[in-house]
Amino acid sequence: MAEDNLWTWRKEMYRMVDRLTPEAYEAIAALVYLEMLQFGMTAVCEFHYVHHQSGGAHFANPAEMSDRLIAAAADTGLGLTLLPVLYAHGGIGKPAEPTQQRFVHDVDAYLSLIDTLRSRRTDHPDLHIGLALHSLRAVTPDEAKAALAGMNALDPQARLHIHVSETTHEVAEVEAGLGARPVQWLLDNTCLDDRWCLVHATHLDASEIAGAAASGAVAGLCPLTEATMGDGFFPLVEYHQAGGAWGIGTDSHYSTSIAEELRMLECGKRLELRRRNVITTPNAAGPVHSGPVHSGRVHFDMALRGGEQASGQGGGALVTGRRADLVTLDAGCNVLLGHDPQTALDAWMLGGTENPVRDVMIGGKWVVRGGYHPQEARIKANYRAAMAQLTT
Repeated sequence: MAEDNLWTWRKEMYRMVDRLTPEAYEAIAALVYLEMLQFGMTAVCEFHYVHHQSGGAHFANPAEMSDRLIAAAADTGLGLTLLPVLYAHGGIGKPAEPTQQRFVHDVDAYLSLIDTLRSRRTDHPDLHIGLALHSLRAVTPDEAKAALAGMNALDPQARLHIHVSETTHEVAEVEAGLGARPVQWLLDNTCLDDRWCLVHATHLDASEIAGAAASGAVAGLCPLTEATMGDGFFPLVEYHQAGGAWGIGTDSHYSTSIAEELRMLECGKRLELRRRNVITTPNAAGPVHSGPVHSGRVHFDMALRGGEQASGQGGGALVTGRRADLVTLDAGCNVLLGHDPQTALDAWMLGGTENPVRDVMIGGKWVVRGGYHPQEARIKANYRAAMAQLTT
């Protein structure tokens, strides 16, 4: 029987992507962003690489698909850090496949897109534009360095993201093609620092764990996607003990619940290590807590801090000068019954599947009240219509 993994899933994903219209893309994004808000997220880092028409022809507006994501974020009120993806090859030394032509840019066209999108911030104050290298498989070293130099010239504070070390297949290909494991190559050849987000970073050796943690880069973990793809477990305990920053993403959006992602992260490691509360050991590099240390508190604080670092949205804390983002939980929700502020986050993460998020504020404006978003009915209707078109 043929192995079923990320690579077989990718073929089916490409078939769906090939049918996406700009209108469908916006409708799908709006529903995903709505769900994120209702689960308590206030910003998303959108790793965006569907840029062109089916077959690879460019739209009259090169930013057409990016603009659809910007419109979806504006419609819902979610903060957006848009990360257009540089994708140039189908693997090391391989041309892009026909199914990948919607993603492909050369460096000059890519930087032109970045520059165009930066101009959109005038009308969208919660929009941030960063850079994403799809992976070390999809860009050459020279392309990566040229794109990074161009981004630094446009905005030296921009966030920089890359898929890296998601599978053992990727690690082997990069090691054979570039002479080093993926994260080690980044450590040796880029100025890896706190602007970077290493998406997945699942397969790291001890040297990479130490180097990545010391660099200040965020490990962008997507536990449910990594589980459903059979990728493997991120070395959470070792990375956390090394003082590494990490955050949570949803990647393929099997779920948009931060609680489910954190539950998978914690409980997956419990299964692997055969012990409980895997990162509650006091860590000098992590947040300082008074009294008993709870898994829910530690996971929430690390994910919040890592998410803010990866997005650069300006929230993440209730202090002067930060964006006023607030999430309130319903104390009457079954998940939270009998809990107090000390244990509520444990209950949210580990205590059940009912969503206790009640209200969400972004930048001082309530966008969800009582679990309801004012554009919910229209967004869902648009999504149903888009999916009906894509699946017939």
